[in-house]
Amino acid sequence: MTDDIKTQTAAGSSQPRRLFVYNGGFLTQPRVKRILDLAGWQIRLGLPGDGDWVGTWGKSPTSGRGEAVAARKKNPVLRVEDAFLRSVLPGRSGEPPLGLILDDLGVHFDGSAPSRLEQILKHDPLDDSALLNRARTAITRIKSGHLSKYNAFHPDLPVPDAPYVLVLDQTAGDASIRYGGATDATFRDMLVAARLEHPHARILIKTHPETQAGHRSGHYGPEDENDQVKLISAPVSPWALLDGAMAVYTVSSGMGFEAILAGHKPHVFGQPFYAGWGLTEDRLPVNRRGRNLTRAQLFAGAMMLYPTWYDPYRDKLCEIEQMLDTLDARARAWREDHQGYVASGMRLWKRRPLAEFFKADPAMVFDDNAARAADGAETLQRPLMVWAGKEEPAHGSQRPPLRIEDGFLRSRGLGAELVPPLSLVRDDLGIYYDPTRESRLEHHIAAATALPDHARDRATRLIARITENRLGKYNLDRPLPAGLGNLPKGVRILVPGQVEDDASIRLGTSEVSTNLDLLKRARGDNPEAVIIYKPHPDVEAGLRAGRIAPDEAVQYADLIADQADPIALLEHVDALWTMTSTMGFEALLRGVPVTCLGAPFYAGWGLTTDLGQLPERRTARPDLIALTHAVLIDYPRYFDPITKSACPVEVVVDRLASGEVPKGRRGTRVLAKLQGVFASYTYMWR
Repeated sequence: MTDDIKTQTAAGSSQPRRLFVYNGGFLTQPRVKRILDLAGWQIRLGLPGDGDWVGTWGKSPTSGRGEAVAARKKNPVLRVEDAFLRSVLPGRSGEPPLGLILDDLGVHFDGSAPSRLEQILKHDPLDDSALLNRARTAITRIKSGHLSKYNAFHPDLPVPDAPYVLVLDQTAGDASIRYGGATDATFRDMLVAARLEHPHARILIKTHPETQAGHRSGHYGPEDENDQVKLISAPVSPWALLDGAMAVYTVSSGMGFEAILAGHKPHVFGQPFYAGWGLTEDRLPVNRRGRNLTRAQLFAGAMMLYPTWYDPYRDKLCEIEQMLDTLDARARAWREDHQGYVASGMRLWKRRPLAEFFKADPAMVFDDNAARAADGAETLQRPLMVWAGKEEPAHGSQRPPLRIEDGFLRSRGLGAELVPPLSLVRDDLGIYYDPTRESRLEHHIAAATALPDHARDRATRLIARITENRLGKYNLDRPLPAGLGNLPKGVRILVPGQVEDDASIRLGTSEVSTNLDLLKRARGDNPEAVIIYKPHPDVEAGLRAGRIAPDEAVQYADLIADQADPIALLEHVDALWTMTSTMGFEALLRGVPVTCLGAPFYAGWGLTTDLGQLPERRTARPDLIALTHAVLIDYPRYFDPITKSACPVEVVVDRLASGEVPKGRRGTRVLAKLQGVFASYTYMWR
């Protein structure tokens, strides 16, 4: 499939088919209904006629209703199930799926009869090199991103020291157990086999996420623990557990499939979809399969050709790559935010956007008193969040704060005009504009020198989309200056002004720290150049300090580009001189050479001409693609204003390009502050 996936049905028709259902979930779950609709299935109630289908939810307790109707009326059955990468939280926690399995032959976990997946794995050539390369890349992304069917776990939580034998539990009564030829007794037999075959090894039993969440019981409990056997119920990464395992035992768990992707040959006691293809040790063989597949082939069939993936931001079907972007962004948000925060130093108008952006349960608590906020974070065992410019010195045993600041693709409009941000950075070490101490961004930049090819390809596409759409930090709809066409010939240098009391100036400059001094230095070092001075938008709006009197500015600049589009200006200059402006990074994205008189986050890596004092620790030498990945993908978080949820950077690029973003108005200041007051107390009723 391509990005412009056409509406299809399982039977291959281009016309929607009527799907008669007898399970209320098809009607009460909007996401399920929407994916079916996009895939060409129209939900209906009543009795089917000729050419109609009956839909059931897998082999659920309610599926018998649909099966009985289909048998009586002689209609075909479409089995619907969650896809193998579902969501962050389990469905019983209320989160909708990012994909569905629509099977017109059977059920993938029913080992007694063929399914559409089995037919794909058995008969599809699975020899297309492009498909298999995509499969290998997706496997790498899933493993490195610690993505699984459910993702409410912590990749950084430690797992027991290797080696050990890993036994996978499942929820009691799960249909994949019964239809996979197993029973509750099979789990007892599996544990006995693991102990007999590894008498001197530690054995870890991994409980199911729904058991951890208290939704459903499993097959093992504390009574199964002894000197050799231990339960693992902590929310650790399944990939971290698999890395340390010497052997894996499963009945039909989806984690058994992940074990194959991690390089194991798991011992399988049931008949899941991944058994019988030469990649497992089968205790209950499915003899009709009998084809040997590679891991990439198994993945391509099960994760790319079989499921129907959904893009919630663009409301359309998509490929696995877009789904992985979505799941990765949402998993990151949950993993960082789920404890809630105690926040300090946040202006009233920012509180409601921040509470939406860092959505968590428990809700964010705001406290203007920095010391009290720090004590509260310690008492509640929550992260302490501060606006980077409002940080106060820590005292005693207070936990280190997470510093928050606007991201680099922020909005259409100024923060000073109360336009909420679409991107924020969250830094546990420092903050990107402060070169006096290391920041998390510096770590990302250094690590980006070893990016895999798929990550470099993503960053390359991102650069192209940003430059083609002329996007920057604020994306103001402004024209080019009228006098641009009348400038004399010569090398054109753009000098962007800054807010002079901004923290990046205070912390990141030395000899040159004012807009006037920057202009003087640019003119002094380039006496024959044509210099264009662009005042900062906040300064032009009269909201921040840094104005240069026009009669002074014209002594050094050939053109004062008031109220001009800064991104469009970059297309008309040959170089940029700056202290620490983010426009320096935007210039690099467009191939414009940059000279820095301060120490902005993008300086000191070999991509700029540096005339200021730089931290000696910046020794890595990334190229522009690596720098972009660190700055725009690894470091910030993004928020979609349409779905009100965490999103990948590409979604924000689309929103900024289309204009589907919030716009601030000066008349909303009082309302924004009132919303901030209410947001300050949401923890009292959530």
